[in-house]
Amino acid sequence: MTRRTAPRAFLLAAGELLAWWAGLALLWLVLITTVDTLERIVGASCAAAGALAARAGRRAVTWR
Repeated sequence: MTRRTAPRAFLLAAGELLAWWAGLALLWLVLITTVDTLERIVGASCAAAGALAARAGRRAVTWR
């Protein structure tokens, strides 16, 4: 990877992770009945782990 494409690749990866996180966090909020601070922390953490797994799985399938 050249110096020129490295920042672009980083921004694309960060954007993909953020999109996955937002979608999974929203799904978590829709599926739970009560929303308190602990639920938000757990939901954000699970969404982050899910976003990392989704990106890793997509990269494994597309060979990038």
